[in-house]
Amino acid sequence: MRARSVKSVSSRKPAAASSNSPMHAASRTPLTSYLLVFGVMLAGLLALHIPYLSLPYFWDELGQFVPAALDILRDNAWVPHSTVPNVHPPGVMAYLALVWRVFGYSVPATRVAMLAVAAAGVYATFLLCIRMCRRVPGVPAFIVAGLLIVTPLFYMQSMMAQLDMPAMTLTVVALLLFLDARYLACALACTALVLAKETGAIAPALFAAWLVVRDRNIKQAAWFVLPFIALAIWLFVLWRATGHILGDPGFAHYNVGYQLHPVRFGATLLRRLYYLFLADFRWIGTIAIVYAWRKTRFFRTWEWALAGLFVAGHIVLVSAFGGAALERYLLPAFPMLYIAMATGWAAMSRRWRNVSQAALMAGLFLGLYWNPPFPFPLENNLAMADFVELQKAAAGYLDRDLPHAVVASAWPYTGALRNPSLEYTHHAHRVVETNDFHTANVIQACETGKPDVLVLYSRTWEPHWGVLGNQLFERFLRTYYDYEPQITSDQVESRLAMHPVLRWEQRGQWVEIFTR
Repeated sequence: MRARSVKSVSSRKPAAASSNSPMHAASRTPLTSYLLVFGVMLAGLLALHIPYLSLPYFWDELGQFVPAALDILRDNAWVPHSTVPNVHPPGVMAYLALVWRVFGYSVPATRVAMLAVAAAGVYATFLLCIRMCRRVPGVPAFIVAGLLIVTPLFYMQSMMAQLDMPAMTLTVVALLLFLDARYLACALACTALVLAKETGAIAPALFAAWLVVRDRNIKQAAWFVLPFIALAIWLFVLWRATGHILGDPGFAHYNVGYQLHPVRFGATLLRRLYYLFLADFRWIGTIAIVYAWRKTRFFRTWEWALAGLFVAGHIVLVSAFGGAALERYLLPAFPMLYIAMATGWAAMSRRWRNVSQAALMAGLFLGLYWNPPFPFPLENNLAMADFVELQKAAAGYLDRDLPHAVVASAWPYTGALRNPSLEYTHHAHRVVETNDFHTANVIQACETGKPDVLVLYSRTWEPHWGVLGNQLFERFLRTYYDYEPQITSDQVESRLAMHPVLRWEQRGQWVEIFTR
């Protein structure tokens, strides 16, 4: 197979937006045309998500972000009081509060609002691909948009009230503006980015360093102080309200100190690289990137150098911080990854390009339904919908048959039971909360709170055929991640004198209710 080579055209400094750049073209395009393309993308995402637009909130949505947004809506409280305040800036929550004020509060309104941001992200990725692939033959922007939409992680996060998909959208916008030398606009986009998620600060830091070190352009680099001023103001407000600069000492320890352990950091870094470049059949696209890197000069431009530095810096940052090490933290890297894959495919023959693209599309689609043999965040694919549907069914039973019972369960389900606004229940239940289902914690909570009902549910994906059956793997998790199996039904009956009354199961997940 002989690859087509293309000469690299690079410059010392980013040129001003050229007449054929996407941003320059967009400035000459009527606003109606821009809105029409955005509307088509939003309509497509809405159509793909119709079955889930009324799906109640999941985990951090119901435990953190939606309550924080409701605090802004109802009390103008920028530092949340109905949930634990933390370092996350209020940008996304303020956006949701504005949407609810205009259209009314509901789960579908929340889902549609987030899908609008996701559609903007797909459109920005489309334009970024055009910008970065000007010298690449074919029309790679279409395959890049398609890969992003069908990616299980993006599909789920695009409708969820969380921070990482908006951070992805704003990152792509900022990168596109920087490549076209629109530095003030880029700095403003970066300001919005850091107010959506604090880890977005990697982008303005990189842009400023690029202008100072590579281009000796200190005047334009100064614009990128703006995002850090905005972030500092938020941290000051948070410190004044809570007495802690990150909002909560427990949050700070888990997401900063805990993850900096060398073993956990190394394991997380490997996990990041696996998920980006191998999981969900992405190894197919990774092969294309390596092939084009060796055979062509497609990647030998300053634009790709900048994008590569961002992806590398982002991977290291989200490996060092964030105790849960969730895959959604990687979302800002996916547009550049898929653009690189599309660039790599341009070096291949048409037959191999078509076969590999179709295979990757099929693998991504399969990833929506297939769960790996190891524990993974359920929000990575449609396992999230199974989880929520099971918890909704259990909440409905409590509403109908045990409306006045005191219910013990683990966070965040307790938040769903005590707050009808989260649309699991019709009235608030009295709850006894434990952080997890470790045997000692459940026994202590039940002996102290004297609940009438205990609701257990599968918090971790651990099928009987999975890797948790391996003693070495389990020992590793126990040693470095405080892993402990959940309390069993037999232990609940023998230690707490509570008996199972109902159990729901759905594709490997379950919820079980016990009463005295």
